[in-house]
Amino acid sequence: MRTNPIGVFIALAFIIAVSVLPASVSARSLTSGLSGADVKTLQTQLIAKGYLSASATGYFGPLTLAAVKKFQCDNTIVCSGSSYGIVGPRTQAVLGLTSTGSVGASTAHAPAGVTPGVDPNQQGVITGKSIAPKWTGPLEFSGWMPDWRAQQSVDDVTPHLSQLTSVMPFGYKVNADGLVVGDFFPSQEPWASFIAKAKAAGVRVVPSVVMGDGPTIHAVLSDTQKRIALEDEIAYMVLANGFDGIDIDFEAKQARTRDYFSTFLKGLYARMGNKFVYCTVESRSPLNHRYLPGDTIPPDALDYANDYSAMNKYCDRVELMAYDQGIVDRLLNSARSAPYAPVADPGWTGAMIELAAQSIDKKKIILGVAAYGYEYAVTPKGGGGFDYQVQWAFNPNYATELAKKLGLTPHRTSANEMGFTYYDGQSEDRPTGDETTKTQQTPTSGSTPNLGSQLSGNKPFNYVTWSDALAIKDKIDQAREYGLRGVAVFSLGGAEDPAMWSVLK
Repeated sequence: MRTNPIGVFIALAFIIAVSVLPASVSARSLTSGLSGADVKTLQTQLIAKGYLSASATGYFGPLTLAAVKKFQCDNTIVCSGSSYGIVGPRTQAVLGLTSTGSVGASTAHAPAGVTPGVDPNQQGVITGKSIAPKWTGPLEFSGWMPDWRAQQSVDDVTPHLSQLTSVMPFGYKVNADGLVVGDFFPSQEPWASFIAKAKAAGVRVVPSVVMGDGPTIHAVLSDTQKRIALEDEIAYMVLANGFDGIDIDFEAKQARTRDYFSTFLKGLYARMGNKFVYCTVESRSPLNHRYLPGDTIPPDALDYANDYSAMNKYCDRVELMAYDQGIVDRLLNSARSAPYAPVADPGWTGAMIELAAQSIDKKKIILGVAAYGYEYAVTPKGGGGFDYQVQWAFNPNYATELAKKLGLTPHRTSANEMGFTYYDGQSEDRPTGDETTKTQQTPTSGSTPNLGSQLSGNKPFNYVTWSDALAIKDKIDQAREYGLRGVAVFSLGGAEDPAMWSVLK
């Protein structure tokens, strides 16, 4: 999430010859987690046909998913497999959402690689089972505060402390010797005054301790002496500074480190007393989102670096880093219209939530939400395929300023984020320091199939997509629908969509 700085444009001097891509957007395939008028229309039809007893809210949650699946089974559309529960062209036609089975201006067809029938990849597929009921209390709202924008973070968050449950300032790191180092000094400004105000407002201060190199993490945690010393040091640091807890953000761990990391969490948890242990973890997708029917699943596909069951024992909060999707979800890549390389599609985050809830109590799960975006250079490959090359991450003001300079109006993408496309003339300016965004990892570059209904021709273009306030609201609605404990925003650095604060409630 946060190991490599990727900057953001601030001043842009564009001399661009722009040819805007077609603005028409075809009807999208609908999956769990999406929201919008088309979802509300779907729900209205399901209600009219007796499959849905809830109201038409416009959010595609578990109740809507159950209704869609029953409708698909009853009408012999599909009753298992990767396309089960996806409202694609055929389901839309049978429901009467389209008159001829066509989707917008494009010819209806099954998503590439997705066919009705039994999915051979049953291992690791979502079962819908959860070890605990929904959390029914109020959502907890929290966010990470970047040390590389310390003053901006403090200025951004202070007026909104009443909306937050906790904040996670960055600055602490673990070095190769297993020692905590960093640039977070809670007794110095701007942090000292901010921490005092946060405590007065009843907001937990839970700083993050970061490690981001797999081999180094393994070397430290597999060394019993270093591991115990690290547990002691972190616990002492929390107590000595009067923090409310600690956020453990060890990323890029290797599968061989899983048991050592669990042992570390167990030792730390025992030392923390009544202090909170937050655990920030990378996203984990079900196998049927990673491999399509007919794919050969490698033997190590389930060799995860995080033991969710152990985290459920030794973490008071488990923060799922549900962003930086890019093109990693093969199921949704085939079902969504191009261009499609989202920061976080609700259909993808929903799959991660359902998988995590099989092992982690929902009252501990925090859904991590992005407040930034990515720009890609995209090359059509023919046959519905596109090659996406990540250019950089950016904060939303870059995208809105770029659209203004290009004379473009951003639109909602098939992942319900904001986005736009443009041809050629890319500025020679590159993202620079002051507006830096640090991300989990650079989203995957490479080729993937999409429906391609928004595009014509084979000319390369740039694609800009980002998580705005409405995309963040999607995730908040999703957290409520699934009964999670809360939502955490990355990051509260003053560069997010300012309308975000109006939806954090």
